[in-house]
Amino acid sequence: NQAYELSAYAGRTLDIPMLGNALRRGRNTSAQSGLNRKQRRKNVRGAFHWSGWTKPGKHVALIDDVMTTGTTVSECARVLKRAGAKRVDVWVTARAIPAGRR
Repeated sequence: NQAYELSAYAGRTLDIPMLGNALRRGRNTSAQSGLNRKQRRKNVRGAFHWSGWTKPGKHVALIDDVMTTGTTVSECARVLKRAGAKRVDVWVTARAIPAGRR
């Protein structure tokens, strides 16, 4: 899992806690490739759940390897905010550019 490895490295390097298994996919979803933005949103809505801290006010960095439309990270950030995160930053190593914007 590339995102887990990136998170572990960031945690060690920056000396910050890493909770790599606390945000989990609660149900299987279809592959996002080939779906438009609306379909992607519907596909991941409610697919993730949080099993980590419950103390509110945390500043969280959500780390992923690639972001295409941002739908998955948006859903994950929504789950983290509902769990009490005060702020969610998204760190990605690559951002896919939609074909119409190249």
